[in-house]
Amino acid sequence: MDAADRDAIAEAVRRAETGTAGEIVVVIDRAASSYRNVPVVMALALALLVPWPFISLTAMSTQRIFMIQLFCAVILLGTLLWYGRGGRFVPGFVKRRRAHDTALREFTARGLTRTKGRTGVLLYVALQERYAEILADTGIDGLVEQKTWNGIIEPLLVAAREDRLTEGLIAAVDAVGAVLAQHVPPVPGDVDELSNKVILL
Repeated sequence: MDAADRDAIAEAVRRAETGTAGEIVVVIDRAASSYRNVPVVMALALALLVPWPFISLTAMSTQRIFMIQLFCAVILLGTLLWYGRGGRFVPGFVKRRRAHDTALREFTARGLTRTKGRTGVLLYVALQERYAEILADTGIDGLVEQKTWNGIIEPLLVAAREDRLTEGLIAAVDAVGAVLAQHVPPVPGDVDELSNKVILL
């Protein structure tokens, strides 16, 4: 995503916010977690199995078996860390939980809980996890059903899979703006409280 793409999304946010008193923040996260601990645990667990064939089938010394185990642990660790990049060994439900937790942290960190009227909405996308979520503050959350947000997220994920992330995000921002305009229309003297720029993590 280049500067032109980010500017196009920021313009979509600005345009959407003209019709509502709500605030929209877009966060794009390259990865919600590194997941490095998973291949490390796998490598060490597999290394624990290495000595048993040597102990039961050979007369090797303890020191030699230990050196073989250490060598195998290093090889396994390097291989699994390389092959397991991007959370390849991590179950989908774990990735979704990590991405959701990151979205919650970003919701607070980006000031969405401090807007006037508590009508901030976060549009969060985790690229590595292929995950997207919309979080709304208390002033809007009770007014909008979850299936409405899901209906916005689903086409966004399709667009991301088809390498049309910018297009999908602009459409999602427009849709979020329409929902906010319906429930929290603009009020006199309303100001833009949060930046419209896309936040890249």
